[in-house]
Amino acid sequence: MKTSSLGLSPRLSRALLAAFGLAAAVDLVSLLAGAELGHQLAKPLLMPLLAAHAVTRGAPKLLVAALLFGWGGDVFLLADADWAFLVGMGSFAAGHVCYLVLFGRRRTSVPLGIAYTAALVGTVALLWPDLPADLRIPVAGYSLLLTAMAYRAGSLGLLAGLGGALFLLSDTLIATGVAAWPQLPAPDFWVMLTYIAAQYLLTAGALRAMYGERRTNA
Repeated sequence: MKTSSLGLSPRLSRALLAAFGLAAAVDLVSLLAGAELGHQLAKPLLMPLLAAHAVTRGAPKLLVAALLFGWGGDVFLLADADWAFLVGMGSFAAGHVCYLVLFGRRRTSVPLGIAYTAALVGTVALLWPDLPADLRIPVAGYSLLLTAMAYRAGSLGLLAGLGGALFLLSDTLIATGVAAWPQLPAPDFWVMLTYIAAQYLLTAGALRAMYGERRTNA
């Protein structure tokens, strides 16, 4: 198989990205239709396909690791149990650490940091009374790590910055569900829509920042 200087076969890369898009569509349509089996089958495929696509683009190991930790979180959150929720949250937290190390010491906007800090403090303060007592500290700690990742993602440019913001929004929607707040219609659809977009934009943004537009779009 012929390869390019940008990584493995561009055709393979495009095929994997198309498979990711198909799995995302199946998952989202299943959630809207109330087809739980479709969601259970499609969700675990998302991050491995996106990670495989990233590998064909020559992605750094930390980016691939972040996506695979996201896959671990996806799988555990399919189970309806408190222990699975905590393990899944821990897997996502490990992914955020990978992202933070990947972002390095690149500069990020100070006003943006102030805005994210205010959002973190306000959200945790509002959610705190309604969260189960045994989840308050873990959720607060995870929220701090997630907000740091979302803020630092902006150092890689607009795509990654949007990805970080959507990741924060997605997990905030989950937290409001845990706190038993009123939800949007089809709440799981909105959680997954923002999450899938977040991981894709973080991946595309990281590849573009590190290797240029050609590597991202090849």
